[in-house]
Amino acid sequence: MRMHNADETCGIAQAAMVLGDWWNVLVLREIARGHVRFDALAAGIGLSRKVLTERLGRLVAHGVLQRSLYQRRPVRYEYLLTDAGSALLPLLVAMQDWGDRWMLGDGSLTATAGEDGAEHARVHALVGTRLPDGLELPGTQGVDQSGMQGADLPLTSPDAAATVLFTYPGTGIDWVESIPGAPGCTLENRLFRDAWPDFRRAGVDVRGISTELTPAQAEFARTEEIPYALLSDARHQLAAALRLPTFRGAGRLRHKRLILVADAERTVRHALFPVTDIPHAVEESLRLAEECARDRRSS
Repeated sequence: MRMHNADETCGIAQAAMVLGDWWNVLVLREIARGHVRFDALAAGIGLSRKVLTERLGRLVAHGVLQRSLYQRRPVRYEYLLTDAGSALLPLLVAMQDWGDRWMLGDGSLTATAGEDGAEHARVHALVGTRLPDGLELPGTQGVDQSGMQGADLPLTSPDAAATVLFTYPGTGIDWVESIPGAPGCTLENRLFRDAWPDFRRAGVDVRGISTELTPAQAEFARTEEIPYALLSDARHQLAAALRLPTFRGAGRLRHKRLILVADAERTVRHALFPVTDIPHAVEESLRLAEECARDRRSS
């Protein structure tokens, strides 16, 4: 791609040098989903091996990807995001959000979705797939009063028979009342808090996830006495990895409300989306998680 001299100091033009190619964007989408090996990338995108090799080489040359040797005979590499590549995740999520709203939807700003739309299909297609290996998010557990960062936590608890993951737009904010599907985040957390003893008796853990920063989550957890971990997806790692539905509110991309139930092997067993009846959804997630736990004990 040739650039006009006036574009040499333009960040948009420089980014277009990397992302202006359709296949480059799809390669990054698949790597964000955990498809980091050549054959998995080729299958996920449907790209010829020759073209895929060229696109991977360009992304490595641009410093967006790095090759990591995982097999010596024959030589095989994984393609991993560099810091520069990880910094592109919010852009990928923003592109998906724009496409969901303006290309696949009617342009309405909403924190929920219809049962006949692309977002609904995408979320329910997660059932039977495994959550990304090694993906950890900053958690509220261990955050002190000064707001110092807590430890990164895995998506599922290693000691639990099942884990319930619920994403929500945000707490302690007043703009949610004007966006359909957004109100109810505090209620949802309180209902999971109140049902926490039942989850623990079943050997089930709970993770609440939003794109809020960890200090804000930690303050909410202290105020509301939340016993389970809240995880921050402020860098949009989870949203990109699972292609989760989002919307923009108060200048931030935010998760739409959904619930995933994963078993001890990190396989998504159930997906609840859209979540419109919050009390029923919390009760249903407990029932489904208890079912997963029983299946594990009987196997």
